[in-house]
Parts: sequence; structure tokens; C-alpha cells
Amino acid sequence: MSEQTDAPDSPDAPHSLDSPDGLWRSITLLHAWLEADQPYGGREGLLLRMLKLQEEVGEVAQAVIGATGQNPRKGTTHTWDDVRSELCDVVVTALVALRTLTPDAREVFADHLAAVTERSLGSRRG
Repeated sequence: MSEQTDAPDSPDAPHSLDSPDGLWRSITLLHAWLEADQPYGGREGLLLRMLKLQEEVGEVAQAVIGATGQNPRKGTTHTWDDVRSELCDVVVTALVALRTLTPDAREVFADHLAAVTERSLGSRRG
């Protein structure tokens, strides 16, 4: 019988992003990967990690402009699939940035999302 290499804690284990556990496991792995090979550490590394989020947001703007053909010199250069992909990059980058600020990122995010939901929807939630 062959040894199984896809144990749940193995970095090579397949995991489903359909669950919060899979999402946060991926964020933890990405954070660890970035921390292991960053050229700048300390406060400078932290600030650069936060600036990465702004870069990704700019790529969303570029993709929207490209998908709508708003730059007459370039025309239509992107698709709405590109916009969706860039938005996903923003979400991943934001979650990794949050994880950089706190090892309790999952709980911090869940609490914040609950507060925003309550503030925005209040008793209208069904």
C-alpha cells in the first residue's frame, strides 16, 4: 500500500475553497510563502505588503477601462473575465495583508463582516 501524501496538513494536499477552512488554509500557506522569501522585513516589509493591495486595485481599474474601451488610443484590451480575475487578486491580497497584521485574521474578518452585515442589513436579513 502506498503512503498517502495528501494528508490534510500537507502543503501539497488538495483542499476545497468551497469552505472557510479551505480559504483560510490557502491564505495561511500564501502568507507563509511570502514571509519565507521577502526581500524586506520589519516595518518596511509590512508597509510594502499593504501597498501591494493598492497595486492590485489599480489592476482592477485598468481591466475595467480595458473592458469598456474607455481609452480611445488602446480600445478594448480586457474582458469582464479579466475584471473578475483582478477582483479575486484584490480579495486574496487583502486577506494575506490582514493575515500579515494578525494571526487571528479569520476571526477578525468574520467579526468585521458580521458587524458590516448587521449595520447594513439589520433586521432585513432573512
